[in-house]
Amino acid sequence: MDGEEAIRKAYESILKHDFEQAIAWFERAIALKPDRAEYHYKLSITYARSNKLEKAIVHAREAVKLDPRDEHYTFHYNHLQAKALLFQAEKLFEETDERLWLAVAFLKQAVELDPLSLEAFLLLSIAYARLQEFSLAIQAVKELLKLDPQHAIGNRLIEEYQLKWRQYMQKAFPSGTLSERVEIKDESDH
Repeated sequence: MDGEEAIRKAYESILKHDFEQAIAWFERAIALKPDRAEYHYKLSITYARSNKLEKAIVHAREAVKLDPRDEHYTFHYNHLQAKALLFQAEKLFEETDERLWLAVAFLKQAVELDPLSLEAFLLLSIAYARLQEFSLAIQAVKELLKLDPQHAIGNRLIEEYQLKWRQYMQKAFPSGTLSERVEIKDESDH
């Protein structure tokens, strides 16, 4: 048996919804031809679909290492790394608010790795809002809405954050002059 035959068997297993068997066939193909980037990439995708993120990242990294010029491999690897950062950030949401700045750092890195991640922008906006950083929360939601203008939660949150931001500015600058100028600027951004 050669690597290509093992790959065919892996795809047959996928068509039968037997992902564990598909993983075994992809691993066999890699054992036969460890220097084939596409084998690592295909195994990485199957691991990711089977919620085995750490193993998926290992093989995505190997595919990029073997063929750094392939944009698909790099995009997939970045997407998986961003997903891992999202999971780390979500865990921090369950802890004290002091840990939210670390979550923000993870989410900013996730957005850099995967600028199409709706979930990363959404969580980033929520983290900023919990930290009372409403202008940053608004910016994150706006990025989310650029990607998906119909995002129901995003549309609800932007209204909520803009209201909270105005209230914050009115408390901070009761004379109204600064908050009126900033409010006009913010509305022109929309």
